[in-house]
Amino acid sequence: ASSLVGSEMCIRDRASYSMSEADDLRKAMGKKIPEIMAKHRERFVKGARDNHIDGSKAEQIFDLIAKFGGYGFNKSHSAAYALIAFQTAFLKAHFPVEFMASLLTSEMHSTDGVVKYISECRSHDVDVLPPDINESDVAFTVSGEKIRFGLVAVKNVGAAAIESIIASRQAGRFESLHDFCQRVDMSKVNKGVLVSLIKCGTFDSTGAARSCLFNALEDIMDYGQTIQQEKSDPQMCLFDASAEPEGINCPSLPEIQEWEEKELLAMEKEALGFYITGHPLNRYQAIIEKFTNADALGLKDHADGECVRIAGIARSSKVIKTKRGDLMAFVTVEDIHGSTEVVVFSSVYAEANQLLTEDNPILVEGRIQKDENSAKILADKIVPIENAEETWTASIHVNLEVTRTDRAVLESLQKIFEAHSGTCAAFIHLKNPGNAEAVIALPETLKLKAGRELKRDVEGLLGYQALETVCEKAGSSISRNDVRPRWRTARA
Repeated sequence: ASSLVGSEMCIRDRASYSMSEADDLRKAMGKKIPEIMAKHRERFVKGARDNHIDGSKAEQIFDLIAKFGGYGFNKSHSAAYALIAFQTAFLKAHFPVEFMASLLTSEMHSTDGVVKYISECRSHDVDVLPPDINESDVAFTVSGEKIRFGLVAVKNVGAAAIESIIASRQAGRFESLHDFCQRVDMSKVNKGVLVSLIKCGTFDSTGAARSCLFNALEDIMDYGQTIQQEKSDPQMCLFDASAEPEGINCPSLPEIQEWEEKELLAMEKEALGFYITGHPLNRYQAIIEKFTNADALGLKDHADGECVRIAGIARSSKVIKTKRGDLMAFVTVEDIHGSTEVVVFSSVYAEANQLLTEDNPILVEGRIQKDENSAKILADKIVPIENAEETWTASIHVNLEVTRTDRAVLESLQKIFEAHSGTCAAFIHLKNPGNAEAVIALPETLKLKAGRELKRDVEGLLGYQALETVCEKAGSSISRNDVRPRWRTARA
């Protein structure tokens, strides 16, 4: 701000600006409004000429002022930022767990911020433990070499409820949900709070399944409130001060199976805003590593217009009608690291609209469109994540050990190939113990369809891991009719 004020004084003195005119130019510089800047250029040059400054010199001065307004620091400002950078770098290098816990606490009311820093923790092998009714504090805390999730980041759990939980915990650990409901102030910890705590796994350390706790919640709450009322009733104490009402008519947990992983994760995300103990994409990790070259967190580091391929779950979509009457969509795609917007134009939407349903895992290939604040993807192709192999596999390679291969094996292999006919060029690598290798390109009539089924059948026949694939890079114009094995030189 002080730098821009200095520029304002220069403008007033050199170009005969009034204070209000100079302030208007300062605002245009700060907000980077090109139309207003263009008008002020003419005004500045004219005013400078009236003050006997050469016109070309005046234009140079204005260009310098405009450039500085784009992103300029005075020395004291730069020094302050440098000091903060050194301090935070020192803390991150020498106290990484404490540093990341503090960062997570600073962003605990921002879902995107927490997701970003949890991803950063994982990249540095710092585990973020899920919330726990006996271990979690208000904010994120350090637990050994790990970080424990803070209760305040759980949705629907307010400050009063957290204070009551922590205060009641001073008398000892909560052994069960029954114990919890008998000890905490149920006027502050209501059903909504308990539902959120159960859904995100806060009571997992008690050994009870979330499904059981959820189904028995109302009975356990009623029982806990009854116990508390009886303990506070002076007439009950008058008859027998030593009597313990606990255990009488105590509701038991139902014997039902735990929810499936997909449902557990969905409820976890509902309570926290993101996944903490797992992610629906985890089971596709091998496919993601093989076929993608970008993720939501690092998308902004790619160049504008660069072709990328990203995996994620379709979270929400907004469908609109174009001027031509065609449908297109703006889709939010979420991966392990965060979320990004994908623009699906009508030509792509017509083919992929059924894939854009909520919670559906997909792979998106397209080009990045960046501005000052964000990066989005303009989709060229969208496919189910299960179809990645058959969509982007350029060539298939089967490694055969000569000593374990005979005519019968080759005939069976041919039948498998014929059953999995597709568009991928295929190669057989004949290898013997002497490290000699012959590479045979299969004819056009034996092009294959990549996928788990082909791998299962081939390796089921051979009894060892024999099938490898080479995938196309994002945006590659590689021809499937001219694919060569790129990591080996064929030799006989």
